[in-house]
Parts: sequence; C-alpha cells; structure tokens
Amino acid sequence: MSNNTKAILSKTARIWLLFGILFLAINLRPALSSIGPLIDDIGRDLNLSESLLGLLTTLPLLAFGFISTITPFFTKKFGLGRTLLASMVLLTLGILIRSSGGVFALYFGTMLLGIAIAFGNVLIPAITKSNFPNKAGLVTSLHSASMSLGAGLAAGLSVPLAKNLNLGWRGSLSVWAALAVMAFFIWIPQIKKIKNTTPTRGLKEAMKKLSSSRLVWQIAIYMGLQSFAFYVMLAWLPSILIDYGYNAEFGGWMLSLSQATGILGALIIPIWAASRKDQRAVVAFLILFEIISFIGLMLPAFIPIYIWVSILGFVLGGAFSLALLLIVLRAPDSETAAELSGLVQSIGYFLAAIGPFLIGVIQDFTKEWMYSLGLLVLVAIYKLIAGLQAGKAQKV
Repeated sequence: MSNNTKAILSKTARIWLLFGILFLAINLRPALSSIGPLIDDIGRDLNLSESLLGLLTTLPLLAFGFISTITPFFTKKFGLGRTLLASMVLLTLGILIRSSGGVFALYFGTMLLGIAIAFGNVLIPAITKSNFPNKAGLVTSLHSASMSLGAGLAAGLSVPLAKNLNLGWRGSLSVWAALAVMAFFIWIPQIKKIKNTTPTRGLKEAMKKLSSSRLVWQIAIYMGLQSFAFYVMLAWLPSILIDYGYNAEFGGWMLSLSQATGILGALIIPIWAASRKDQRAVVAFLILFEIISFIGLMLPAFIPIYIWVSILGFVLGGAFSLALLLIVLRAPDSETAAELSGLVQSIGYFLAAIGPFLIGVIQDFTKEWMYSLGLLVLVAIYKLIAGLQAGKAQKV
C-alpha cells in the first residue's frame, strides 16, 4: 500500500489501527505493575534484599534508557509496524523467562521485557503524530489510559492469581504473556495501514541536533522525574501500606486503585492540555496535587489512605500522558517525533531508573518511609521547574 493510499484510509481502517495501537499500549505496564504486590513473596522465596528487589523495577527502566536512543535506528531500517510486532514477541519471551526459574531467570527475563516495552514507549507517540496528527490529544489520552488500565488490572489481580488460584508468584507473573500474544496477532493486519515517512537524515545527525536543544532536555527531565515518582509507587506502594499495618492484598488493590484513577488522569489531562497553546498551568496543577498527596501519605492517620492514593494515581497518570503529548506537540513532523520520543525517553528513563533502587537503599538503612516520601516531594518541586519550561508553546 502506498503512502498516498495510507493517507486516505477509510474510517473503519483508522478505527482498527487505533484499536491495534491501544491493544499494544495495554501491554506496556502489566509486566511491571504485577511485581509490586508480589514483591515480599519474591523476596522471601529467593532471599533477596529490598535493594535487590528494587532492581526488578530499575532494570526495565535502564533498558528503556538504553533502547530508547537507538529505537529510531530500527524504525528507519524495518519500519514502525514491524519493530512493534517484534517487540511483542520479545515481551512474551521476557515474561515467560522471568517466571521460569531462579534469580538469574528473574533478572534476565526482566531485562528482556524492559527492552520490549521500550520500543512501545517510543514508537506509539510517533505513530500518533504520523497517523492521527489532528487528534493528538484524544489519541494520547486513549493510549495513556490503556496503559493505566493494563497496569491497574495486573496490580489488582496479582495477589488473587498467586494465592486464590494457587498459581504462586511465578504463575501470576506469567499470565500476562497471554496478553502480549493476543497483541501480536491483533497488530499483524495493522502494519500495512501505518503511514511511514522516508528518512531525511541519519540517526547520528538527528541525535546531535536534538541533544543540543534546551527544550529537549526540559521535556526529558520533566518526563524522567514523573517516571521516577511513578515507578517508585509502582514498586513500593504495597510495601508502604504493609508497613502501615495493611495486608498484601489490600496493598495490591490500592496500587490497582491508583492505576484506575490514573486512567482518568490519562484521559482528561491530554485533552485539556491539547486545547491550550501553553501547557504550564496544567503542569502546575498536577504537581501541586502530587506534593499534597505525598505529604498525605506521610500522615496516614488523619485522612483515609485511599484518598491520597486516588489523587496520586490521577496526577501521575495525567503527568505521564502530558509528557507524551509534549513530545507530539513539540515535534514539527513524524520523523522528528520518533527521534524526539527516543531521546527524551532515553534521558527520562535513566533518571527514573534511579528511583526504585534508591528507595530500596533508603529503606534498607532507615526502615522509615518518611524519608523516602520526603525525597519524592523534593523531586516534584524540581519537576515543576523543568515542566514550566517544557510547557511553553514552542517547537524543537
């Protein structure tokens, strides 16, 4: 199919392409969010410290950082669609290997699934730019909401699958491979519908140009610090609640609640932000309530914990979708969008990778969540500074 034909896809074909994108998106978080509620079981079974358990979330983020930079190399060679198809194969393998054995399999499989998810993280915004340029806010909101939906389902079902169905933590984690297999077959017929652009420059040239832009670094820092907070909560929220006296199943459902309210944030915030030329007010709104929520988690006796969890989920889900939207809005064309998405997410996820491991180290030394939550407040303040710059109406 030629590019001209792709440009005039029927309404039905565009709907199916959007459905394929959203089904890919729903696969980008279950392999990660299913870990948190089971983290104590994994630690006991394999005799791992909290620092080593933190690496289970840090490793995928490091993979995101490494792979995001070179993703445009694969897309220039194989195309967006085929690269995403291969990522679903790798995601399936990573999930199954992680669940198959001992410590080595756990970490090796985690690294593989992190590489697979990195491709999806980078390429879906690029597909949005090329195939839905006039609906960027709506498609980004649906894409982000699908990711939150997948995360919420996995977080809420992990403990019931492990204990109520007697699958154990390995069986519970392996279930999500089935979702990736479904995405593989759903995506195959969508590949020919994607509007690919002919590369106009080499990857080295593009990265050199983008990395010299102050705006690119501001977007990257904003996204990285958003992901820092998100993945800390993904990894450690159940443990925080267990230390506050709640049981593991309650911790899993509270993580699921945060992802559910994250769906609302992911749906609402991009549409609001896309309706404005300047997104600084949206940035300030989200970070204000993020700081309030972290302070609330430090003082759980005063207001029910689910209030803070709900608000935090909403603002973190909204902030992530806003970061993706900023990539789309600040890129002048789809080729730049893919390159910008790769570089921004590479820098951002290297920043984010520090979070879960650092919190694990802090907990090993202090055994007190007040210090970790206080650090997240400081991170949010610095994120506000970067976000207010990234939110200005401008192009890379």
